[in-house]
Amino acid sequence: MSYPFQIKSLDQYHADYKRSLEDPEGFWSEVADCFEWKKKQPFSKRVLEWNFTEPRVKWFEGAKLNITENCLDRHLEKLGDTPAIIWEPNDPSEKTRTLTYKVLHRKVCEFAQVLRNNGVKKGDRVCIYMGMIPELPIAVLACARIGAIHSVIFGGFSAQSIADRLQDAQAEYIITCDGAYRGAKDIPLKAIIDDALIGNTTVKKVIVHTRTRTPVSMIKGRDVWWRDEVDDVIETMHDEALKAPAEEMDAEDPLFILYTSGSTGKPKGVVHTVAGYMLWTAYTFVNVFQYNPGDVFFCTADIGWITGHSYIVYGPLLSGATCLMFEGIPTWPDAGRFWDIVQKHKVNILYTAPTAIRSLMSYGLEPLEGKDLSSLKVLGTVGEPINEEAWHWYHEHVGKKKCPIVDTWWQTETGGILISNLAGITPAKPSWATLPLPGVKPVLVDDKGEEITELTDDYYKGNLCITMPWPGILRTTWGDHERCRQNYFSAYPGKYFTGDGALRDEEGNFRITGRVDDVLNVSGHRLGTAEVENAINMMAGVVESAVVGYPHEVKGQGIYAYVVLDNKHYREEDIELTKQDLLATVSRIIGPIAKPDKIQFVSGLPKTRSGKIMRRILRKIAEGDVDNLGDTTTLLDPAVVEEIKKGRQ
Repeated sequence: MSYPFQIKSLDQYHADYKRSLEDPEGFWSEVADCFEWKKKQPFSKRVLEWNFTEPRVKWFEGAKLNITENCLDRHLEKLGDTPAIIWEPNDPSEKTRTLTYKVLHRKVCEFAQVLRNNGVKKGDRVCIYMGMIPELPIAVLACARIGAIHSVIFGGFSAQSIADRLQDAQAEYIITCDGAYRGAKDIPLKAIIDDALIGNTTVKKVIVHTRTRTPVSMIKGRDVWWRDEVDDVIETMHDEALKAPAEEMDAEDPLFILYTSGSTGKPKGVVHTVAGYMLWTAYTFVNVFQYNPGDVFFCTADIGWITGHSYIVYGPLLSGATCLMFEGIPTWPDAGRFWDIVQKHKVNILYTAPTAIRSLMSYGLEPLEGKDLSSLKVLGTVGEPINEEAWHWYHEHVGKKKCPIVDTWWQTETGGILISNLAGITPAKPSWATLPLPGVKPVLVDDKGEEITELTDDYYKGNLCITMPWPGILRTTWGDHERCRQNYFSAYPGKYFTGDGALRDEEGNFRITGRVDDVLNVSGHRLGTAEVENAINMMAGVVESAVVGYPHEVKGQGIYAYVVLDNKHYREEDIELTKQDLLATVSRIIGPIAKPDKIQFVSGLPKTRSGKIMRRILRKIAEGDVDNLGDTTTLLDPAVVEEIKKGRQ
């Protein structure tokens, strides 16, 4: 399979980048020609309609297609027997599963019919809460095939977090497992779903796949077994009928909702649509990683996050690639797990998170000894900025100094990679994301929205915005378009605000410096400070709290919580137990991923006279920068700052 849109040289990158900004409609229309459409021309309107004030973005409106025909059907003739997904289980003694394009197509069609048999229709929302097994991408693609909108929820979220998402999406169907394996842990997914459904009045069906053989409660009329439903389809339908017809979708129909944390306590459902997301994930996958037919691509992410959506499921399958997915964690049963997988499957491209790299660094070089990593051609990082020490360790000890590292910057809202070097094509720079992809026009602005034109310490430094739409940009937030406008387009009118700060050098390379809003980036996962504070404040005895991020040597950013208890609940002798109670509360309400790393009980928080908490001061104290807090005399009670400084964890 060839990729007509693949960039092959630095000169071509510059030419394509220039054209993509000058003639975006012509440029992306040519990329669109590489895919199969039920109806591509004529469009009901222009190729691109956009306005960042409302905001409104539409690509190829009026064109008709189904993304799964581009992921599966069009590959069957030439790539039918080629591995589409290789699955490596949590326990290395368990057998690896390989699904060819032909097998994956059949399983997706079977499960699409299961969904139809259970009443799922085009436009219905289907919540998917599963472990990292092949049935997860099968469920995702089956939803897309019949036009249902999938909403995958990460397996580490709590029942309350799931309930909130079910309510917001008004989901009527759930696909889950009895349980999931994650390292040495068994996670009781179905039991968590049962808790999430207490009081729920919208969910009609729960389809349960068997993975861990954990005993579960199955409610008559609501809960059905995946295996039984698939067997019924196979028994009652002929082979031809099993080729579940793909629903005709408009280019701008919603494909999925993915919930992400924001600066308020309520997660927001980011909506991506069919055609633009399809073009962007395929285009970025092929170009950033310089994927060539036959390469084995290993993305270590979870499909519950956007990285898994775009670079385990859609991007690779749209490109006819072989993608390896992994159930487990990088340090179990030992810290050589990734390297064993690379050696076993002769992985060519490895895409993982800086958090995983830093964690593996802490084990030293022994886990790498004797491992054949010679198949590797490209390394990648995702989820957060990578520090230089981790970059050099990855380059030297994993890539053996011969593999380019693509340091990819993007977000749930962007659908795919926006800024990154292209492997072996554009220059790399340690810990810099480097250049924007074609179609992406970034700009750095100050707090007033003015473009940064003055150098600071040899760099331009400001808040990162994008000034024109690329095909994969989010279209809205589910059920609340005003929230989309407020979150992304109101801070700097006419621009998409990423929420990140960045540096740019004189060659145009970008380095992401981290969040500038009230969002934490913990192990590459975004958590809103308000979301964590709300969970803390639900514990009996908590008066109020404030959460900030601080540098963490493994996670990148840790969570530091300042908590005010009422007099009745503050007992010095019980303080450690109270901390454990608080951690259990946060874990129950959001999930273990949101548990604070440090908790400091304080008598009050630094506030202005209007009652605003000065998180800037709390952030500096958490970082250990206690001598540069600025003027604190304007605070309602400046003395509280001295108390907090003395009690710093």
